[in-house]
Amino acid sequence: MAISSSGAAAPLAGLLQSTPYPRTERGMEAVVCASHGVIGSLLWKLSALLSDEYNLLTGVKSNIIFLKAELESIDVFLKKMYEFEDPDEQSMFWMKEFRELSYDIEDIIDASMFSLGYESNRRPRGFKGFAGRCMDFLTNVKTRHWIAKKIHCLKCCVIEASNRHARYKVDGSVSKLSRTSLDPRLPAFYTETTRLVGIDGPRDKLIKMLVEEDDALVHQLKVVSIVGFGGLGKTTHANEVCRKLEGQFKYQAFVSVSQKPDIKKILRHILSQICWRECISDEAWDEQQLIHTIRQFLKDKRCFIVIDDIWSTSAWRTIKCAFPENNCSSRILTTTRIITVAKYCCSPHHDNVYEIKPLGAIHSKSLFFKQTFGSEDKCPLHLKEVSNAILRKCGGLPLGIITVASLLANKASTKEEWESIHNSIGSALEKDTDMEEMKRILLLSYDDLPYHLKTCLLYLSIFPEDYEIKRDRLIRRWIAEGFIPTEGVHDMEEVGECYFNDLINRSMILPVNIQYDGRADACRVHDMILDLIISISVKENFVTLHVDQNYKIVQQNKVRRLSLNYHAREDIMIPSSMIVSHVRSLTIFGYAEHMPPLSKLQFMRVLDLENKMVLDHSFLKHIHRLSQLKYLRLNKLVCLRVNSLELPEGIGNLQALQELSEIEINHNTSVYSLQELGNLKKLRILGLNWSISDSNCDIKIYADNLVTSLCKLGMFNLRSIQIQGYHIISLDFLLDSWFPPPHLLQKFEMSISYFFPRIPKWIESLEYLSYLDIYINPVDEETFQILAGLPSLIFLWISSRAATPKKGLIISCNGFQCLRELYFTCWESQTGMMFEAGAMPNLEKLRVPYNACDICSLHGGMDFGIQHLCSLKHLHVEIICRGAKLQEVEALENAIKSAAGLLSDELTFEVSRWDEEEIIDMDQELAEDDFDTIN
Repeated sequence: MAISSSGAAAPLAGLLQSTPYPRTERGMEAVVCASHGVIGSLLWKLSALLSDEYNLLTGVKSNIIFLKAELESIDVFLKKMYEFEDPDEQSMFWMKEFRELSYDIEDIIDASMFSLGYESNRRPRGFKGFAGRCMDFLTNVKTRHWIAKKIHCLKCCVIEASNRHARYKVDGSVSKLSRTSLDPRLPAFYTETTRLVGIDGPRDKLIKMLVEEDDALVHQLKVVSIVGFGGLGKTTHANEVCRKLEGQFKYQAFVSVSQKPDIKKILRHILSQICWRECISDEAWDEQQLIHTIRQFLKDKRCFIVIDDIWSTSAWRTIKCAFPENNCSSRILTTTRIITVAKYCCSPHHDNVYEIKPLGAIHSKSLFFKQTFGSEDKCPLHLKEVSNAILRKCGGLPLGIITVASLLANKASTKEEWESIHNSIGSALEKDTDMEEMKRILLLSYDDLPYHLKTCLLYLSIFPEDYEIKRDRLIRRWIAEGFIPTEGVHDMEEVGECYFNDLINRSMILPVNIQYDGRADACRVHDMILDLIISISVKENFVTLHVDQNYKIVQQNKVRRLSLNYHAREDIMIPSSMIVSHVRSLTIFGYAEHMPPLSKLQFMRVLDLENKMVLDHSFLKHIHRLSQLKYLRLNKLVCLRVNSLELPEGIGNLQALQELSEIEINHNTSVYSLQELGNLKKLRILGLNWSISDSNCDIKIYADNLVTSLCKLGMFNLRSIQIQGYHIISLDFLLDSWFPPPHLLQKFEMSISYFFPRIPKWIESLEYLSYLDIYINPVDEETFQILAGLPSLIFLWISSRAATPKKGLIISCNGFQCLRELYFTCWESQTGMMFEAGAMPNLEKLRVPYNACDICSLHGGMDFGIQHLCSLKHLHVEIICRGAKLQEVEALENAIKSAAGLLSDELTFEVSRWDEEEIIDMDQELAEDDFDTIN
């Protein structure tokens, strides 16, 4: 069972409803910030308490007004401190105290708002109802007195903190020396070529992208962009390209931009490098004069310019003005950590972006041992194992490998010393001066993030190393924690996905499992970045965790977010001195007998238990007390996903449910529960196991009620429907009775246990359908003609037992304009599928069957048109060998290979043979005939 934002079953139906706050819009400030605590969302809640919706005792409102004013002043102070790169120790103390105080205040305010909003409106009439309302009144009076007392105590705490701050305030600078005062990229300019490893391939690829071009474009100005996160060696690669091209361009320049660029200084630097003898700039010149001078000088000259470390499109927009669009074959190479900036620099030619990758295992080892011992063969045998562990930690990051190797080169070559360094790599970012350069480079990317993205990134420190973090799970946790604003016009999950994509765009997280629509299904955090965000999270008491056996639980006064990894250590014990009563989120990986009881966690919003063991009932028996709980996940499930659980009565009570998957509908299912299904107004994803066949006499009753509910859901929010099963059942009752709204449904999927006898007519109206997995038996040309007209279709998997046209299924150049993936499964496909010139122009993945016997007997040539699929990157052909001769199978395979060879060099090609044991071996037949003749 797993739930997100709502309950799971009847006993939990009222548990996870959102706290009854008034429907007031919150702006961007009303979110939790790692550095500011929860002041943004707290100010909004205090404003809500002052509204007429809450009936407070006399005097309480004045205290709330006081709290709100004080917190606004504290918010200004924290934002001011945030502008300094390295506040002094005293300022850090005040920031920590005010941040923790804001958490404590919000805990009390949330409890107050919940208590005041929890008034039953379902009391029956008559004496029984009157008695109930009297009890409510007495209870509410008691609650309001409790709230008044708590808010008065909060006021005293704020006054005490403010007075203490005033008493010990010290005038003067609060900032230490900037950590970016020295350019951390400087060593990359002077690295000896002999020390570089794994650079030849990327360097030559970049040179090819820069120099080689079609004849029509060879003389135009061309921009190539290098993109990748900090420490991968972008500057080093750019510098090596410069060295290699030296002499091919008379005019060259190499300038760095940085996060806060001085445009005049950059332009002056370019000018001084390209024409240091011919043009001397005046110090008083502004940007426009410098740009004009550079343009005039380069208007008829061929140049090569490197613009290193660009952080914004606005910086590039200004700098690019200095380079004229002449026909002298000039080239510009840019480097950035941000994907959108890289694309913008070389726009509209986005294929000119080169994404730099971490070093592979072989090059990582070579670089590491070259730095430590001079070469790998000089590494002592007793250090091999710990060296591999250190390299895994570095994750192919050249800067990390060089930094750690340099650190080890000055240490004793003992296993104990090296293991100590390995175990302390994360904490060394904070303490060791040798690691300072790497920390500064990684911090550049972190510092460039806006408030909300910093908070979302730090939240990833909850997860273990190398953990695959599912996108939807992460976004829903962000929402439950209050990291995403509710801005009315936007869907919160859509905003969360924008945050997720922005972190990928800025190279802070690595995308995993790119789906058919180009979206990453999950992400990972590079170990070095994970160490950085762990150190920041722990320092700011944002997360308290036990990551592995090398990390201790960091003692904090009050724990706000607790993460325990029992996979790494089974003997984790929470110290008795640790205050866990204010935990907002609890994440547990693995199983342990001793876990904090839920009865103590009254302020928890997120409970995420990744535990495949059966949980003790005593652990969950107090879950009904968690009034603030917004996200509950048990055993790796999100929302309400079950394994063919029969659709229960009362399902309509789960009004906040957004996903309901693998619910079974069989002859024992209540018709009433089928009707209730249509009341889930927020349901976006529905997965059904339809187990009622034609043999059931009451199939019409069930079918009619299911169709009615589907029609109602379609008018609300239904985006995706999946129908699964274990028996071959026709879904013909959905052919003409169900008409999903064309502007909502985006995904339709059915397992091969079900089939349509023909293509449903309503499919052609689904203008936003992007994913379709459908079984039609038999499949014909009309099927593909209808599907070809779907304007948003990206993914298509169509299955059938047989295809009716003997001449083959011909895919014309009309339609399928957006399709990227096509999977066709059909064991009796006659002559198969043929593609005309211009067909499926964006198709990247194709899996298609061909019957060798039918093709050779019915089709003269073997031109299937695969060579016309200009965007194809992955091709998987299934050859059905049943009844075919070996020569026919080989001829078909060779013809397909020949067609595939006409496509891109980067095409991934795979051939599978089915029913290979049924191939007719002609040589064997001839031998048997000869034997019969002799006899």
